[in-house]
Amino acid sequence: MSRLTRLLTLTAALAVATPAAAHAADPVFAPVDTPGPALSVPADKLKAALQCSAGLDATKRAPVLLVQGTGATAKDNWSWTYEPALDKLGIVWCAVDLPEQATADVQLAGEYVVSAIRTMHARSGRKIAIIGHSQGGMVPRWALRFWPDTRPMVDDLIGFAPSNHGTTQAGPTCQKGCSAANWQQADTSNFMKALNSRQETFKGISYTNVYTRTDEIVQPNQNPQTGSSSLRTGDGAITNVATQDICPTDVFEHLSIGLVDPVAYALAVDALGHDGPADPKRVPLTTCAMPYQPGINPATLAQDSSAALASYSAYQPREFPAEPALACYTTASCPGARTGTAKTACSSRRRFVVHVPARFARGVRVTLGGRVLRLKRTGGRLTVTVDLRGRRAGSLRLLIRGRTAKGTPVQQARTYRLCG
Repeated sequence: MSRLTRLLTLTAALAVATPAAAHAADPVFAPVDTPGPALSVPADKLKAALQCSAGLDATKRAPVLLVQGTGATAKDNWSWTYEPALDKLGIVWCAVDLPEQATADVQLAGEYVVSAIRTMHARSGRKIAIIGHSQGGMVPRWALRFWPDTRPMVDDLIGFAPSNHGTTQAGPTCQKGCSAANWQQADTSNFMKALNSRQETFKGISYTNVYTRTDEIVQPNQNPQTGSSSLRTGDGAITNVATQDICPTDVFEHLSIGLVDPVAYALAVDALGHDGPADPKRVPLTTCAMPYQPGINPATLAQDSSAALASYSAYQPREFPAEPALACYTTASCPGARTGTAKTACSSRRRFVVHVPARFARGVRVTLGGRVLRLKRTGGRLTVTVDLRGRRAGSLRLLIRGRTAKGTPVQQARTYRLCG
């Protein structure tokens, strides 16, 4: 076993994740188009938790949201792995730092992801992609499940050993107490039942779930039919693939699949570069000969991985005797909640900035409900402020009209549905 493998094995808890069999749809849980609740986390905390590379406001392709695993900070997970990898590819990224090193209530972590999705979509003016490791590959699904307005904002969700159905390992581990996130990632948890209720995927989103048969944390994970990481229901486009399906001798386990594994990297890049989820047939066999993914710096690898281990080891998560209770919105039972389904998710009554896509170069005019909005130039891009506060129930149409640099007429419309 190499020094790298020993180091990464020691840090396996950095991404404490999950597995098990899929839960059947449970009618007690909210219909999938039930409007999401207002976020309970203060806006300043949500803003501070999101750090982005340069160019988000002017990117010409989908930016990537990075979501870390249980026990890690965003820096631990991504600063020496996928941030430099995406920089080399010229892809803009943002990393969200989940509270308490991703050991707090995953329902709370979901709010951070909701905010990150909305922010990145508004600033870039385009759909985003998400890459997550372990819990980080699962928690975006909580956002998509219970905040339907985020679904049209996401193009790809790529998970490395995602804990999509919990893990059989959590029960024995939590007998004397566990962090909130670990309780919720048990295969029998109420959280997992809510997450996978009614349907697991949604139309318009591509799901790439990369797992390893040597996973010691997320179990079982031997095949797509019963493995925890794999998704099997819903309207989304799905690829479930083991790294060993491409490289039979691949030995990277739970932690390293999301950090250094070149096969996982190749699948992620394939998904980002094509419509739909990753296609294993497009991954070249030469990938199997690579020691690490291209974002890894061999000269600083020992130092980088040791720093991540030190960060994890020094953190003592809060422990609880039982799983946190499910939020009332999961069953549409909050006071004043609307329980009916809707074809279009309701927008929250908030004030936010919309970035005009870069292709609108001349004669730009933006209207909201027929009223002309004032254009501003921010960071080299045209922006408008959309204010939905105080609006009555109904639909509002945002219409952007203009011409390209060559004079071709273009327009783009978005509809905001406000619930009563």
